[in-house]
Amino acid sequence: MQREYHRWWSKDLERDMELLRFGHGGTKVLVFPTSMGRFFEYEDNGMVASVADRVDSGQLQLYCVDSVDGESWYNKHSHPYWRVQRHMQYERYIVNDVLPLMWKKNQTPRLISTGCSFGAYHAANFGFRHPDVVTGIVTMGGAFDMKDFVDGWYSEDLYFNNPPDYLGNCADPWKYNHIRTVLATGEWDMCWEKNERFAAVLRNKGIRHELYVWGDRSFHAWPWWRPMARMYLQ
Repeated sequence: MQREYHRWWSKDLERDMELLRFGHGGTKVLVFPTSMGRFFEYEDNGMVASVADRVDSGQLQLYCVDSVDGESWYNKHSHPYWRVQRHMQYERYIVNDVLPLMWKKNQTPRLISTGCSFGAYHAANFGFRHPDVVTGIVTMGGAFDMKDFVDGWYSEDLYFNNPPDYLGNCADPWKYNHIRTVLATGEWDMCWEKNERFAAVLRNKGIRHELYVWGDRSFHAWPWWRPMARMYLQ
């Protein structure tokens, strides 16, 4: 399997950022880490191995990015305004640095954004904010309402980075229906209800999506996310 490490200075974040690329071709997969996670956790927790045959055969190419969650949503020492601003800088880093790298390495128009736990929020928000480039969204054990992270504060910037809000009010939901959106969770996952609520928002607007609630006492952890990745990343 091809594996590349990249590190460079991000002008948007004013810091070095790192990522790992796996594979030589196929559908590009933008992988967001879990809460305050790092770019190497997807590999370390067996997620890359779970789809290794598809990566080796050129069906999938993974780009595992770093997070700045500790400087944004989880930075309780900062006012919510600055938490959201830092998140928006992170999104600009993805758009201005990561997407051009992906395009340079692979010209296929197919791009899936994916993540587990808090990474699922990033995957969904990025996908729905950029339907011009994203063709698939796969979330596992996700939570999607960022109002839980801002101590009752609200703003226009928060609104446009909170998928239940901006999707719930959108007047042109048809523009998302080329995206295959998968919400996967487990019957014992602490985020099951949050997936149900988000699926209801999508259903009410007629936005194409698939909600899968796994049985067998499945919960919020890597041993369940590995087979989910195997099932839905293709």
